[in-house]
Amino acid sequence: MLKHQIVIVGGGAAGISTAASLLKRQPTLDIAIIEPSESHYYQPGWTMVGGGVFSPEQTRRKTEGLIPRGVKWIKAKVTAFQPNNNIVLLEDGQEVCYEMLVAAPGLKINWAGSEGLTEHLGKNGVTSNYSYSYAPYTWKLVNELKKGRALFTQPPMPIKCAGAPQKAMYLACDAWLKRGVLNNIDVSFHNAGPVLFGVKDYVPALMKYVERYGINLNFSEKLVRIDGDNKIATFEVSNKEGVIEKIERPYDMIHVTPPQCALDFVKDSELANEAGWIEVDQETLQHARFPNVFALGDATSTPNAKTAAAVRAQVPVVAVNLLRVLNGKKANAVYNGYGSCPLTVERGKIVLAEFGYGGKVLPSMPKWLINGLQPSSAAWFLKKVMLPKIYFGAMLRGKEWLVSPTIDPSRSN
Repeated sequence: MLKHQIVIVGGGAAGISTAASLLKRQPTLDIAIIEPSESHYYQPGWTMVGGGVFSPEQTRRKTEGLIPRGVKWIKAKVTAFQPNNNIVLLEDGQEVCYEMLVAAPGLKINWAGSEGLTEHLGKNGVTSNYSYSYAPYTWKLVNELKKGRALFTQPPMPIKCAGAPQKAMYLACDAWLKRGVLNNIDVSFHNAGPVLFGVKDYVPALMKYVERYGINLNFSEKLVRIDGDNKIATFEVSNKEGVIEKIERPYDMIHVTPPQCALDFVKDSELANEAGWIEVDQETLQHARFPNVFALGDATSTPNAKTAAAVRAQVPVVAVNLLRVLNGKKANAVYNGYGSCPLTVERGKIVLAEFGYGGKVLPSMPKWLINGLQPSSAAWFLKKVMLPKIYFGAMLRGKEWLVSPTIDPSRSN
């Protein structure tokens, strides 16, 4: 059996950043990260790959070079949590014992959730920016399409970055507009949800681009099947009375946002709530039933947007609270639900949506620099140039600019 003071499950943005943050505060900690992949991906960059702005290689690094010095990397898959025994079980049957656990395993991209998607992805006009492998195919299709039908889908929530399905669409439309072929392309957005964007303050700015590009909006439409050979997509469409019918829609290009859910070993564990997500206090990120367990990132039950920006805000909260609990105190740092979604409405401009719990707008920049309610070239510069540098050069190294955690005195001992 392996034993470590702190075990972190997941070596993505949340796991590595939390390890770095903890070591910045207490360099003598004994920390292990369990992560099977040799490659680490800057997933927010995949929209830019699909828009022809980044190369896929710009979003990929070796995991080994990102694990903080002094942290043990256990290169393995987790198959189970055993929180009653303070144990994480690995695929090879080995057990890892912990004093404190940080669960940051991410979520499951359920490619099989729409019939035919797995078989046709990457060919027959079927693509997705939610994959390192297929995001380049999005840009290939955009470049090749001169006329026809282009569909963009969004599944039921929750998903990683709820604005990403639209980002792909707007960048494609902008490219077609500049090439002079947009008038020959019938573009439609098929959202399983009831609205264009969940935070209403940003909808007016987005609607101007919907109108500019002539996009047809279709709500309460869930993609259930892809027939790639005949280029037909089937949707379950719900009317106001809740009656569901299946409608087939032909396409020449379809960008699919796949259904997403909790990982199997997460939803089958005692850490999960009824929906399968790790059940935590939405402010302290401490587990509801196991006080020596914290969780952050896409796997948690918190009702915030699942974005890298949310992780960046969550990391110091977890670091502060975990160390307090380790020292016999109560968790008192709180997370306000902050998340950010830089909506790439055209090449060179972004609507920078920043919001917290309850859809409260939470801008991090002064309005004179970036007004998040309007498209901005400054926000594009932030997304294209600054955020990758902040991610690799600061966030993953424990530097927490502009994300100092709020302390709630009422939660203190």
